[in-house]
Amino acid sequence: MGKIQINLLGSSFTIQAKEDEDYLKKLVEYYREITRTITSAGKNMDSLQVSIIAGITLVDELYKEKKRNASCEKSIKENTEDDLKAQEIALNLLDRLDEALISDE
Repeated sequence: MGKIQINLLGSSFTIQAKEDEDYLKKLVEYYREITRTITSAGKNMDSLQVSIIAGITLVDELYKEKKRNASCEKSIKENTEDDLKAQEIALNLLDRLDEALISDE
């Protein structure tokens, strides 16, 4: 279980989570990078606005990643079904070859 102090966008607080401390630090640093990028865009926004835009940015990343993963899973499933069909065809061909060889003897 990890516990870390967060100082971000003018707020300071401590969080505790099931994940280890190093992982939590990586998450906070990633979020900090996003908020820096938004802040450096030059628009005059308060910390709440920056935080909301950062949240939307992260949700966008998550949504796109989920779509990509779903597409990959679908492709894998389709390939698996194709593999099973190919295997069935190959087994049928082997059976036919066996029958043909046996009848020639």
